[in-house]
Amino acid sequence: MVGDHDPANEHIVSGPPLNSPDPALPTSANPEGRRGLQAVIHLDGFRRLWVGQIFSQLADKFYIVLMVYLIAQYWVTNTPDSNGALAEIASAIRMDFETRAQRITLLATGIYVANTIPAMVLGSVAGVWVDRWPKRRVMVASNGLRALLVLCTPLFLIPGPHWFGLSWGYWALLLMTFLESVLTQFFAPAEQATIPLLVPREHLLAANSLYQATSMGATIVGFALGDPILRGLNHLLQTVGINGGEFLLLPFCYGMAAISLSTIQMREPPRKDSRDSVWKEIVAGIKVLREQTSVRGAMVHLVVLYSLLAALYVLAISLASAIQGLGPTGFGTLLAMSGLGMAVGAVLVAQMGHRFSRRRLAAAGLGTITWCLVMLGQLRGNLSITLTLCGVLGIGAALVAIPAQTTIQEDTPESQRGRVFGLQNNLINIALSLPLVLAGALVSSIGLIPVLWVLAALSLTAALWERPWERC
Repeated sequence: MVGDHDPANEHIVSGPPLNSPDPALPTSANPEGRRGLQAVIHLDGFRRLWVGQIFSQLADKFYIVLMVYLIAQYWVTNTPDSNGALAEIASAIRMDFETRAQRITLLATGIYVANTIPAMVLGSVAGVWVDRWPKRRVMVASNGLRALLVLCTPLFLIPGPHWFGLSWGYWALLLMTFLESVLTQFFAPAEQATIPLLVPREHLLAANSLYQATSMGATIVGFALGDPILRGLNHLLQTVGINGGEFLLLPFCYGMAAISLSTIQMREPPRKDSRDSVWKEIVAGIKVLREQTSVRGAMVHLVVLYSLLAALYVLAISLASAIQGLGPTGFGTLLAMSGLGMAVGAVLVAQMGHRFSRRRLAAAGLGTITWCLVMLGQLRGNLSITLTLCGVLGIGAALVAIPAQTTIQEDTPESQRGRVFGLQNNLINIALSLPLVLAGALVSSIGLIPVLWVLAALSLTAALWERPWERC
């Protein structure tokens, strides 16, 4: 289970040899040192990694916003007749194609698919190579190459041939998005595997809490402010006679991430040249899950959690529809509230999580999610209550996600972290994708409340599986 740690199986987590830890920080020799967010931010190497994460996370969110902005500006006309090929595609997948917004949604779906495919199939392969290469170089190179890729974006607006009724530039955007996502699959496991190299074991919970809070903040800022920021840059530079200001934001963010990451000083254990095939090393990563029960349990928690959250993305539309004055298009407000709850929960875990066992934190989080799902069905229609429940659900999600991520970092052998985190990315992206399809179909066939009850039962089962009533 996630909270059960056998000291005999614990491996030594390499601290930052080039950055002497603050004597006030808690260690095995000084367990009473200070903890929490302020403590981990004082670790120089981790602070540089965290700054790189901020810029990289913002860039990922701004990327999606920019793609939708370009689609709306350049590839969707005001009349559906001029996009006959799109109309045929929409008809084939039974999607409405009457309004401009629906046509933008169809083309944006292509961007989402191009971004998702590498995340679902390449994570494990990328993780193997992350274990073979220096992690800092992987992180710097992935952000630097993404910065160079997005510099090509203005070229795609040049008039040219049309394929399947669309300009070549749209297809070029799909290819660029695919390549961007491929590079992200290398960055993500390298980043996760670097955290235990820079942070003492006693601070991993706080470090992951800060990462979770930052990720939620980047999501809210990126999606909420991405469009006005892009338009503001465009307008600002036009006042001095420069067009295309919106294309500068992504190279700047990815570039700043690369610069911050390049300044990290850390020593990694020497790598032996591996002659094993990639597939054999992927199997070795799976073997870690089979042999390390704590890692396997933590991975199950993450898969269950992200499946629940993905289903909530779909159910939020139905929940918002029942609220007078909000309506189905206001579902983003509910999701933003759950994101805010996750950020608040991350801060709570960082400051107080070390006082509780991982098993009880996970059980408390899953129990909180269960209660919120039941209450959302019973009290739907009330805006303030629904927003509050979404926020509390986000807090519960943080209680599950952060201890699980910390356990995987602690209990995975250093030489296997890349492939394990790559496998984790595969599983999480599958967990995010399948419920998006199934939840909508289930709501249409059996209704919202039965689906909420099914999800609550799944969450409750996972909570009881942790046996929180036992002494840890």
